[in-house]
Amino acid sequence: MLKRIILGVAIIAGLAVVVLNFTVVQQKIQALTTDRNNQRSAKEDFHRKLDKTTQDLKVTQNQLTQTKQDLATAESAEHQAEHKLAADDTQIQDLNKTLAKTSQERDDAQNQLAAYKNTGLTTEQIVALDKSLKDAQTALEVANEEKKVLTYEVAKLNNQINEILTPEWVVKLPAGLKGTVMAVDPKWHFVVLNIGANEGVLEDGEMLVSRDGKLVGKVVVRSVQKDRCIANLVPGWELGQIIEGDEVIPAHPATS
Repeated sequence: MLKRIILGVAIIAGLAVVVLNFTVVQQKIQALTTDRNNQRSAKEDFHRKLDKTTQDLKVTQNQLTQTKQDLATAESAEHQAEHKLAADDTQIQDLNKTLAKTSQERDDAQNQLAAYKNTGLTTEQIVALDKSLKDAQTALEVANEEKKVLTYEVAKLNNQINEILTPEWVVKLPAGLKGTVMAVDPKWHFVVLNIGANEGVLEDGEMLVSRDGKLVGKVVVRSVQKDRCIANLVPGWELGQIIEGDEVIPAHPATS
């Protein structure tokens, strides 16, 4: 009998333990289920927020790209506006200069017109006088050229006569005469100078040759052309080797 009672108690105790364990396990299962559901809900909420954040980021990136494009467009437009403004300023300055020149020409024309009116001459008479004045100016220029040529020929003949009559005669060249050596022929001892009759060079005129302010030689003119001359090296005056580019000045400049 006692065994049955003990067995019954043991069975009851085992059932109680089973019930208790079942209750504990059920509570854990419910807690785990609740935790799982909460985690799933949190995960779903996280993914929803992530998707929204990703979409917002894409929108923000698109807005940023558009803003950059708008900024580049605005900067380009600003640069174009600056260039156009500079071009407009230049054009305005040119127009102001043209306006000032035109105004001056207008004033000059008005003054000339007033002067013409004061002369009491007709337009035909004024045109004829203007033509006569231009013709006279042209004739004067021609006469001056002829005078220059004749003066040179006279000086040339005077030198030739003086050289015949006066053995010790020294040919005088213009005081301000300057030139350079164009070519040198050391074999035949002559040089070519870039000055000639136009500058008043005369045959037998002597020229000093210098380089960097130092005397390197002396030459005497033997042949004169319009814009150049040929000169021989004077023996005993080879102070240095004459080269192209050396400067020449008269050895005996005229005083008047």
